[in-house]
Amino acid sequence: MSLGRLFLVLLLLAAGFVLAVREGHVDIPPRWNPWTPLDLRESPNLLTSFKLRRLQQDRGLCEQALASAELRYKAVPDSTPQPGCPVQNAVRVQQGEVRFNGAFLATCPLAAAYALFERHGLQPAAQAVFGQPVVQVEHFGSFACRNIARSNRRSQHASANALDLAGFRLADGTRITVARDWQGEGDKARFLRQVHDAACKAFRVTLGPEYNAAHHDHLHVDMGGFGLCR
Repeated sequence: MSLGRLFLVLLLLAAGFVLAVREGHVDIPPRWNPWTPLDLRESPNLLTSFKLRRLQQDRGLCEQALASAELRYKAVPDSTPQPGCPVQNAVRVQQGEVRFNGAFLATCPLAAAYALFERHGLQPAAQAVFGQPVVQVEHFGSFACRNIARSNRRSQHASANALDLAGFRLADGTRITVARDWQGEGDKARFLRQVHDAACKAFRVTLGPEYNAAHHDHLHVDMGGFGLCR
């Protein structure tokens, strides 16, 4: 058999297997099935980003995913809070396993990615460095109807698809902020570096103080673009 025919046969077999999985004729664990709802309690794997993208246009699927997380939220109707800045398939996140300094508006994929980040990235980093959990997350907000600085392109904030993380408070009251603690070699700086790395795994874009001066005091995370970790 020629290489061309062999490739075609393998391609047809792969397509048949994918179709069989999608139609439920082949039983595989839900976390490895691309078409089962995302379970935010499960550790992320190679299919997680695909499942997050599926949430963008499917509010029902979004609600199934968020129901698996320790996230208190309210669904909000599609709207245009300011001219030129529509917000679709969004929720108002009120609390996770931690408190926030204020509720924030977020697209479903952003809220789901945050839940993954908090459970599988933020809290493990706090336990690894300090031996205690984070109890509060401080942020600078999510929705802002504006363009990217010095650009004609809309920011992901303009559709509530971005969040700016500014600081964290531990169970013993210790406060850690990006503005004050990013630089250095102590535990706080080490923790923030681990948080940054965890954010890169959960969100499509993560920008920190080393990206540019505009991010000196926060970690910008969003679910747009093609993937960037800086």
